[in-house]
Amino acid sequence: MEIFQTIRTEQQQAVFTIWLNRPDKHNALNQLMISELTQAFESCANAETVRVIVLRGTGKSFCAGADLQYMHDISAFGPEENAADAMKLASLFEKIYQCPKPVIAILHGAVYGGANGLSAAADIVLAHEDTVFAFSEVKLGITPATISPYVIRRCGQAAARELMLTGRKFTAQEAYRFLLVNLIFTEETLDAQLQFYSGHLHSAAPGAVSLCKQLIHDVSTSALRPEEMMKDTASRIAFQRASAEGQEGIKAFFEKRKPNWINE
Repeated sequence: MEIFQTIRTEQQQAVFTIWLNRPDKHNALNQLMISELTQAFESCANAETVRVIVLRGTGKSFCAGADLQYMHDISAFGPEENAADAMKLASLFEKIYQCPKPVIAILHGAVYGGANGLSAAADIVLAHEDTVFAFSEVKLGITPATISPYVIRRCGQAAARELMLTGRKFTAQEAYRFLLVNLIFTEETLDAQLQFYSGHLHSAAPGAVSLCKQLIHDVSTSALRPEEMMKDTASRIAFQRASAEGQEGIKAFFEKRKPNWINE
């Protein structure tokens, strides 16, 4: 297991957990954390022993957004340096979004600014009932630029306009209503809810899950004409039916047994 300074990782069976680990700073993002998160996702994205990735935070908050000292320091950068630095954060969000393994984000405490990019790029988002959210960038005279593609994909333009333009704080219940959260948990229900999702993800074929993530992205962003889309999706299902996983899944169904990707 790699040793990091701002995050920590652990693996239990096929679940790989990445913890944001700057609790004294409410896990605020700085250059090192962005780099280490990127490295962690790169290292486990294609690991055969990993079926599910969980992203969460230590201490009182999931993540309070960008570290203000970090923001102050980069404000002195020139245009090219500033753009390069911002690109590292944008690349992290894209790595999470495009990760071939399903990603579950578990939120609590403060989820401000860039933290919403981390969660919106995940596949499934669980939030503690007392979580407080904010797209606070406009309050600092900036915009939520790098997180916007992922947030808008989740909640749509109407919700984004209200939340991003006002920069107001909002509750987990509102986040659920705005589709930024899949499920709200309490201390008593988190383990069961996490097991619910990870259990279903473990019962699905890992290759099919990866291809399904890519399918959702491709279909939702495609500019193909309807007839081209039909040909594309038909070729995908034909390929998967003939694949080893597809053959094993159908065979297991008729033999009334679990497929070989499910470990007892």
